[in-house]
Amino acid sequence: MEEVNVKNKVEKKKVLNELIKVFWVFIIGSVIGYVLEMIVGILQNGHFVSRQGLLIGPFIQVYGLGLVTYYLVISRTKNMSNVKIFILSMVLGGVIEYLFSYFQEKLFGTISWDYSNLPFNINGRTSLLHCLYWGTGGVLFVKFILPYIDRLDNLYKYKTYKAATALLVLFICFDITISGLAGARYLERRKNMEAKNDIDVFFDVHYPDSKLKEIYSNAKEVKIDEL
Repeated sequence: MEEVNVKNKVEKKKVLNELIKVFWVFIIGSVIGYVLEMIVGILQNGHFVSRQGLLIGPFIQVYGLGLVTYYLVISRTKNMSNVKIFILSMVLGGVIEYLFSYFQEKLFGTISWDYSNLPFNINGRTSLLHCLYWGTGGVLFVKFILPYIDRLDNLYKYKTYKAATALLVLFICFDITISGLAGARYLERRKNMEAKNDIDVFFDVHYPDSKLKEIYSNAKEVKIDEL
């Protein structure tokens, strides 16, 4: 019986450790995405523009989800060639990009990218060119990022690592929640819906349309009748 309990504790520890790694992969991907988008924004506009995906902090979730998908799928496949990694990453990245754009439009009435002007695009939500970017990213992930992610196992024994993870989890959960609520209220205002409670009033006061447009400078509104 004692041996079973020990095994169960070991398994729970492994699961918890894996969840923590997945969380950090999401954070790393979100920050890398923000840096990449910031560089692209500077090159395109000649000056800094905000392209963050959440209200607080340098995070873009679609990149975070992309990196998590790379980690969960590609890193689990042994002896995969670079060509196969590239193709699989193309497909996975394109699907994530499409779904993220779709749900952003339906939930918040905005889109952060539109590839309708590019050849071989799918409803403007993803394109062959950007799938190629995702494919390249998958290969680079396996070659240069994955080895460092595996080293996170060595940090699990440190209390400071666990504490930092717990605090960051709480912060990200808060950030995602408040960002989602602000986006939903933004759509309600576009539909001329009055504030129903104190929460709506809070977002009307602290996160009006002008504030959200400043934070999400690359987001474009979709016509209400198209939602």
